[in-house]
Amino acid sequence: MGASSTLLMVSHGHCLLCLLFSVVRFIYIKTFNSFDSFRIKSQNHFFSLSLSLSLVLMDRRFPFKVLEHIFSFVDSNEDRNSVSLVCKSWFETERRTRKRVFVGNCYAVSPLKVARRFPKMRSLTLKGKPHFADYNLVPDGWGGYAWPWIEAMAARRPLLEEIRLKRMVVTDECLEKIAASFRDFKTLVLTSCEGFSTDGIAAIASTCRKLRDLELRECIVDDLGGDWLSYFPETSTSLVSLDFSCLDSEVKLSDLERLLSRSPNLKSLKLNRSVTLDVLESLLRRAPQLVELGTGSFSDELDPEEIAKLTKALSELKQLKSLSGLWDLLPEYIPLLYSVCPRLTSLNLSYATVQMPDLIDLLSRCSKLQKLWVMDLIEDKGLKTVALCCKELRELRVFPSGADLDETDVTLTEQGLVSVSEGCKKLESVLYFCVQFTNAALVSIAKNRPNFRCFRLCVMEPFAPDYRTQQPLDEGFKAIVERCKDLRRLSVSGLLTDKAFEYIGVHAKKLRMLSIAFAGDSDLMLHHLLSGCQSLKKLEIRDCPFGDTALLENAAKLETMRSLWMSSCFVSFGACKQLSQKMPRLNVEVIDEHPPKTRPDSSPVERIYIYRTVAGPRLDTPEFVWTIHKSPEVGVSRLSIR
Repeated sequence: MGASSTLLMVSHGHCLLCLLFSVVRFIYIKTFNSFDSFRIKSQNHFFSLSLSLSLVLMDRRFPFKVLEHIFSFVDSNEDRNSVSLVCKSWFETERRTRKRVFVGNCYAVSPLKVARRFPKMRSLTLKGKPHFADYNLVPDGWGGYAWPWIEAMAARRPLLEEIRLKRMVVTDECLEKIAASFRDFKTLVLTSCEGFSTDGIAAIASTCRKLRDLELRECIVDDLGGDWLSYFPETSTSLVSLDFSCLDSEVKLSDLERLLSRSPNLKSLKLNRSVTLDVLESLLRRAPQLVELGTGSFSDELDPEEIAKLTKALSELKQLKSLSGLWDLLPEYIPLLYSVCPRLTSLNLSYATVQMPDLIDLLSRCSKLQKLWVMDLIEDKGLKTVALCCKELRELRVFPSGADLDETDVTLTEQGLVSVSEGCKKLESVLYFCVQFTNAALVSIAKNRPNFRCFRLCVMEPFAPDYRTQQPLDEGFKAIVERCKDLRRLSVSGLLTDKAFEYIGVHAKKLRMLSIAFAGDSDLMLHHLLSGCQSLKKLEIRDCPFGDTALLENAAKLETMRSLWMSSCFVSFGACKQLSQKMPRLNVEVIDEHPPKTRPDSSPVERIYIYRTVAGPRLDTPEFVWTIHKSPEVGVSRLSIR
């Protein structure tokens, strides 16, 4: 086939993709009589390809333009990673064409290497602290600093348009650097970040003239006042998403109204708690095109005329799909929401202390709901209503309401989740906090919903057995991992023996993230997991009775994972040194907020964070973090603080 014919085929990218993969697969099978598979996704089709395709393509290279067009149909980071492993030419083509880069651990790779590898990068997603930082298990000052990444990108990738950071320390200097360095910058999303103030946000607002998305999600911000909104230029009309729900101070209403009036493309608006109910109507009139709305406080006293105006404004949100906020929602104002309920696909009531009878009235009108976050005030009866009325539900999260509420008799048991699993056939993700559970309930849930991809059960009483039989919950979790073949994320709790983790190791072959607390009997627990869970990438363990043997015997598995976090277990300092010396591509960090003057090998460690890295030991460790050097002659020393 000539060059001109090849170029003509490029315009038919999807057909070419199908043809190319089918031909290569045929050649490979005929040549080697086998085909170890991984998946590459192109629109709605999955193609089997071998990581050994380099053997086939060594002398059969396709033109760069053809490969570039084909790779444009490969969207996910995981699939593009697989593509880059096929052969050298595919690696080169993939790295030169990738525009969206995801780094799951900011210490796993050098920022400069990432910047050099992907010359056309336009979007960077970066994670810092371990997941257990969300539960206050990672000490303040541990690390996760964004500055080295921002500095590297500013120097080498000035065309970067999007930055998404999670659990990182972001200073005002970082935000000012972003504003000054990326002339086409469009998106800043900070999730669970800290270290910056509203002055840094003002720098972004005033300088980034093409800004589309500014989202501050559950961040700890030094809030210096609400005038940062006034820094958006009067010519700014590009805003699509604005989220300042984590800020504390009152914003200036006139600044916000002007910004909304000149943002015709705004689709998502999430207000903070200080935005009162009496001003909501004025804001909604200026943004009737909203698809996502996070309200402020919903507890102010309104007169009948104000209620009528707000009801009308809400009813005119014809495109609204997602509703959140609703702080301090009073029962008498719930009917204001009825007009938007039939269109909602996402409802977050995790900040609304609404009790069961009122929740039933609200949820019974949400027939299209796919995502529901709610407190345990919903009780079993409310979840039964969800099962009856929300047939499209895919994700459910039920959080504890806390002891500070006047409500004392919250009737939420395992039966609520059983009901939802029976009624919501599309349910695939659950986070469920409760005080008791049974094996029978877990078995029923597994039978009802074998399509679970995420199952996180948090029985809040440590070591709580099946409250009916007083037996461990081993058989219940066996049913979950045995029947839910596509399970990717699992959190276990309650009384569990090593047998439960043997079941997980045998059956959970696609599991990627596992969180464990107060469980297991011995080293066998960790051995079962590391030797059995082939796809495991992140493992989080706290307060479990395993020690050195299982950790050292399964050291090779740790190099295939992203990270392992352990706290309050029986691992010794000597084992950490041995592991580091044995596996040079791992960083082994011993975290101790009260380090002893001397540390013999037999002494237990408080917390350990182990992660795979190609960047070597990090240089910004605080005093309470000890990094084990790779050379046995050097031994153990604190790295210098940057």
